[in-house]
Amino acid sequence: MTHLRLTWVQPEDLLGHELRQASQDGREPSAIAARWHRAGGPEAPLRAGASRTPAPPYLRTLAKDLLDELADLPSSLADKEPTDLTEIRALCPDWPPVSGRGARARSALKEHSGDEEPALTPAALHPRLEAAWLGRAAGCLLGKPVEKLPLKGIRALARATGNWPLTTWFTAHGLPPGLAAKYPWNHRSAPTSLAENIDGMPEDDDLNYPVLNLLLLQRHGTHFTTTDVADLWLDELPAGRTFTAERIAYRNLLDGIEPPHTATHRNPFREWIGALIRADAHGWTNPDAPATAAEQAHRDATLTHTANGVYAAMFTAATLAEAATGTSDIHTCLRTGLTVVPPDSRLARAVRHAIQLAQEHRDFETIVDELHATHATYHWVHAIPNTALLTAALTHADGDFSASICRTVSGGWDTDSNGATAGSIAGLLAGAPEAIPPRWTTPLKNRLATSIGDFDGTGFDTLARLTAQLTTQPTAHRPTAEPTTRPTAHRTHSEALHP
Repeated sequence: MTHLRLTWVQPEDLLGHELRQASQDGREPSAIAARWHRAGGPEAPLRAGASRTPAPPYLRTLAKDLLDELADLPSSLADKEPTDLTEIRALCPDWPPVSGRGARARSALKEHSGDEEPALTPAALHPRLEAAWLGRAAGCLLGKPVEKLPLKGIRALARATGNWPLTTWFTAHGLPPGLAAKYPWNHRSAPTSLAENIDGMPEDDDLNYPVLNLLLLQRHGTHFTTTDVADLWLDELPAGRTFTAERIAYRNLLDGIEPPHTATHRNPFREWIGALIRADAHGWTNPDAPATAAEQAHRDATLTHTANGVYAAMFTAATLAEAATGTSDIHTCLRTGLTVVPPDSRLARAVRHAIQLAQEHRDFETIVDELHATHATYHWVHAIPNTALLTAALTHADGDFSASICRTVSGGWDTDSNGATAGSIAGLLAGAPEAIPPRWTTPLKNRLATSIGDFDGTGFDTLARLTAQLTTQPTAHRPTAEPTTRPTAHRTHSEALHP
């Protein structure tokens, strides 16, 4: 009999991840862990989403019960790491001003006075946003073939093909067979992401979510609710294209669980990287409004995440909002990102440590080794180590596009997600597609594969145009409470693609 081993949802696999999460977020799980192990319960799968064989029925039932017991344990970090937005703001002494959008106001004044083209009109933003879309795609694609590989494997593969320090795409050409067998490429990605195979941008969740959030903002405006996000997912996001916290939240929605409980019910991945990779559109469409970008990212993130998982999304959105102005360097952007993160949280401490390492060491391998040693207890998809690596790489690269994505991917962990975010930020800083070296953009062929709506095959120039239009779209006046019914009408896919 063949068993379906659906990843990221099996209770017996979730329990091991939740035990680790509890020990990291200030709960005391030792008694529950002892019960699980006495019953013969396994550890969580190290790198895969599911164990190889199903658990016996009694273990699966026990895992469900213990997941609920773990959720009820008090956390010693609750006061330092809240999820509620009001509480987050209260902990952030340098929270950015939220009264109006300074850059847009300045642009309106310039436009009214007839001066030079405003810095943040859709026409002026278009090349910057196209560079961000291209950068996100290139960084993601660079990291795809080595996703899930250990750091030593990434280094060995790159060195064996004369690509270390990393400067361009990974390749299988010239790779010794023994090394290829020891560190196999990601089997799903290698056919589309090695240098010799690239033919446009293949589908990836790191690109699906920005597209999905274009639809979110087109249909609901900037005052969308978390329930709007949930409704959109059920309408437009195939369940099989979700992973970790997003898959758990999707399952919870189908079980009738409403936001924000979708983020906490039997969801050990609620501090992982999933919310961070959904933050781009919130930052791109709010140039010079980092607080607004962070608040939108919070509403999006709380469908699936809590605490540091939410902070990572807010940090990224605020960083991107600052970068989208075209007037700030990477260091200013990262400092802006930190203003929306509780300063005593684990994420804030990790980011500050990463910046310090990047400032102290010229050799990036030394920085990476220190980060891996510091964050060894975290899973390779957790938001804290990945945000730290992203920050260190961006700081060390000092705004250079190629260095930003190559340093980020060379650091391991969630290589495609980190590369995507690094490319998005560095693309904004580059300012235009032609400012990105053509070795990164030419193979993309201005073509994105996606299962979202009618966007499959769309060009990055079109995506940039749609994104730029959203930065000046009038804000919809929507109630702050979560709606009890979903909207009865919205634009069709083709209307969204061709407004």
